[in-house]
Amino acid sequence: MLAIGYKQASPELHDKALSLINIAKPTPAGRDLLVKVSAVSVNPVDTKIRRTAEPDADEFKILGWDAVGIVEETGSDCDLFKPGDRVYYAGDISRPGSNAEFQLVDERIVGHAPSTLTDAEAAAIPLTALTAWELLFSRLEVPAKTTDKVLLIVGGAGGVGSMVTQLAKQLTSLTIVSTASREETVEWAKRLGADHVINHHKPLAEELERIGITQVDYVASLTHTDTHFSSLIDILKPQGKLGLIDDPQSLDVTALKKKSISLHWEFMYTRSLFNTEDIAQQHHILNRVARLLDDKTLQTTLGEHLGSICVENLIQAHKILESHKARGKLVLEGFEDARR
Repeated sequence: MLAIGYKQASPELHDKALSLINIAKPTPAGRDLLVKVSAVSVNPVDTKIRRTAEPDADEFKILGWDAVGIVEETGSDCDLFKPGDRVYYAGDISRPGSNAEFQLVDERIVGHAPSTLTDAEAAAIPLTALTAWELLFSRLEVPAKTTDKVLLIVGGAGGVGSMVTQLAKQLTSLTIVSTASREETVEWAKRLGADHVINHHKPLAEELERIGITQVDYVASLTHTDTHFSSLIDILKPQGKLGLIDDPQSLDVTALKKKSISLHWEFMYTRSLFNTEDIAQQHHILNRVARLLDDKTLQTTLGEHLGSICVENLIQAHKILESHKARGKLVLEGFEDARR
């Protein structure tokens, strides 16, 4: 089968950073599904791993942690899916990724794909939906009914921010303040449900004051947490909650003590990495999100369709992500051009 990967990490992106390879088609066992991949999306985690993670000796590293496809075969212990089912998932960071014609994935982290969305539209969803859901409801423990509480989303126009905004708007009563700095990203955040949009290149306290808000109850910090950390502490209410998903080099968490601010780190791959007792929660979350998409409560966050799954288009996706100018999700679909 065809796959796209690399033998050497590339801190600097170049045209040879990824290669087309031909490898053996895997065989499912246990609770694994063998999925024929139809469409994928590209996430910041792909670029981070490409820059830093060296494959094992003489092995290829296959990236990709979002996919939509058809179950071709199931392992002997599978009971959630059958061959022919259309599925979507974000996969397991410790296993080969979705930039391949076929992929093995544990059925407990897979959902039935939303029936009203195209493959490309559905591929934009899994990683960001799981991250956003777990951040809001598992880490920050936002209740469904909230009165006079404010959520600040730092980086609200990106992939995860787009899903945090929608979930908070549709499933809670929070006032949602998003940050964005360009005209198109401001409009994107508003369209997805942000009540206010402020500029993260300006002092956050001043920007909040401009819209009549002095402090917030929750912060979902999705990017540049180290840059904004002291400001976020200042604008959080005493006993507020700070959630983050990025990788700051260091944080002085002692600064949280005076206000008894709690810190919550969300990493969507924790459940699959450690095979946690509640690993199947991701199956249930993806099924719930699919229903919300099918009944139009949520909408796809597909930002740009870059064409087929091939080296050239994947390189382009990495370039866009590393420019920090992506709006929504970048999606690729089909391996036809890769065969040429």
